[in-house]
Amino acid sequence: MAVDFALLLFVLLLISGVIWAIDEIWLVRHRNAAGATPQKMPWWVEYGRSFFPVILAVFLLRSFLVEPFRIPSGSMLPTLHVGDFILVNKFTYGIRLPVIDRKIIDIGSPQRGDVVVFRYPPEPSIDYIKRVVGVPGDRIGYYDKVLYVNGEPVTLRDGAKPVQDGGVEFLRLPEQLGSHHYEVQWMPQRPSPQGEVVVPAGQYFVMGDNRDNSKDSRYWGFVPDQNLVGKAFFIWMSWDGGQFAVNWRRIGSSIP
Repeated sequence: MAVDFALLLFVLLLISGVIWAIDEIWLVRHRNAAGATPQKMPWWVEYGRSFFPVILAVFLLRSFLVEPFRIPSGSMLPTLHVGDFILVNKFTYGIRLPVIDRKIIDIGSPQRGDVVVFRYPPEPSIDYIKRVVGVPGDRIGYYDKVLYVNGEPVTLRDGAKPVQDGGVEFLRLPEQLGSHHYEVQWMPQRPSPQGEVVVPAGQYFVMGDNRDNSKDSRYWGFVPDQNLVGKAFFIWMSWDGGQFAVNWRRIGSSIP
């Protein structure tokens, strides 16, 4: 069962805040009463008062500014690797109330090419990360492993280069969506879903950069605006599980 960390953090904040308030309003006066022998602060009060400002700072930072995520799969290769730890901008697409995730201030919307974290529509307790390839009103086509946006191809087959990864052969090709320049990869021998759709209002079409190893909008549909968590923008840590070592070359990289 997935743990709702935002809810857990809110509950801890509420408990520690209540303890802090009770102590500040009532208990501290009894401990410091005139003529009385100073009393030691109860352990639960000491812990509550100590943790409250820390939890409050983490809660505000995580809810409204940035949130860390770990990449669990290779669906965004070669852009993001398994073991990358990334930061997600929480306010780029609007200010949302924590826990209930309701937008209260509309600041901006995803643009084509943005890498976004969102709550997986079929199971919103799970966070996914993909690249936005279609915004509301766009006509998105995918034929012969080439992505088309409003009838124009954005996958550049002339720049294809073969690579080997774990004994499997891939082709990597450059793509450009708006100001985003990046590479995608696909497997020459693996069939891909094909077709064309129009993105509805208030929804987005997303795809993984690892096109033949990504379950995305081609399979389960669009991402509603209310499911957006934020825009991925920075790799702050990368752990190579195969080598059991930090991948220093990836640390500090921006996400194209």
